[in-house]
Amino acid sequence: MSDSPKEPRLTSLAHGGGCGCKIAPNVLREILGAAPLNTAHAALMVDAATSDDAAVYKVSDDAALIATTDFFMPIVDDPFDFGRIAATNALSDVYAMGGQPIFSLAIVGMPIGKMSTDTIRKILDGGHAVSEAAGAPVAGGHSIDSAEPIYGLVAMGLVHPDRVLRNASAKPGDVLILGKPLGVGIFSAALKREILSATGYETMINSTTLLNRPGAELAKIDGVHAVTDVTGFGLLGHLSEICKGSGVTAEVDQKAVPVFDEAKALLADGVKTGASGRNWESIKDMVDAPAEIRDMLTDPQTSGGLLVACSPESAGKIIDAFKAHGHEQACVIGSVSAGDPHITVSA
Repeated sequence: MSDSPKEPRLTSLAHGGGCGCKIAPNVLREILGAAPLNTAHAALMVDAATSDDAAVYKVSDDAALIATTDFFMPIVDDPFDFGRIAATNALSDVYAMGGQPIFSLAIVGMPIGKMSTDTIRKILDGGHAVSEAAGAPVAGGHSIDSAEPIYGLVAMGLVHPDRVLRNASAKPGDVLILGKPLGVGIFSAALKREILSATGYETMINSTTLLNRPGAELAKIDGVHAVTDVTGFGLLGHLSEICKGSGVTAEVDQKAVPVFDEAKALLADGVKTGASGRNWESIKDMVDAPAEIRDMLTDPQTSGGLLVACSPESAGKIIDAFKAHGHEQACVIGSVSAGDPHITVSA
């Protein structure tokens, strides 16, 4: 919380929080549907064609530049934690492409007059701390006076052109691995209603500030075919992008999907975000899933885990890489097979 008792809670200044602020996938498709792609630029290896996590530009035979940006409104009330979460989330897109972050730029929009300069400084300090830890120092940025608080990063990274990880290259026979448990959106909804326990808050912070460092290692492991990070569209939303981009079918074992225990209990009590319903509406035509599990599998994940499609033979090595970086609950949650883009969730 802010030190000033006169200041409103950060989450009260925003109509939504974290990656739950994202425009719904179907609305975004309508907005961008007629936008031209940059396929004429040979050096541009990855653009928005498959809704991948970042753009990639080949600089030389040995290096490609990853560029991405991510920002949102407060998901928590502590300004330092908000900055940390936003920075971790933005850097995740670099890791999802198999890259190593190298530097970043801050995106800052704050309601001057409603928030103290001390609170704003703490948000920036949180982002700075995470960026330094990732080896991607904040080298500058841009700020505006906005109606709601907004913070995030432009993140840059490097990867070998032959080792770029994409979301559109899953293969029949692959298994699916998820790096972090689900439930962050439910935690954020509970926090806004002031019913999240201290343990739940600590769990939420630990997850959302855990960098997806394994991504840089996955690029070096043979058998890794497709990667994305699970954020605002939920597990099923981001898996649907893998299926559509790769032209495959996916099967998810709901019993294998890791979920935070308190998030399960909160959902059972009716706590959820409005974004989960919007996410489901965007993908329901290509997903078969039991009604009781849909809200969890479409729960918007702020700074969520990496989702990996890989050969079964490489799964053990990949899970070891996750656990070496603190992703203790990384596990196999499903598989990929030939067929039209579709997802089936086991009952």
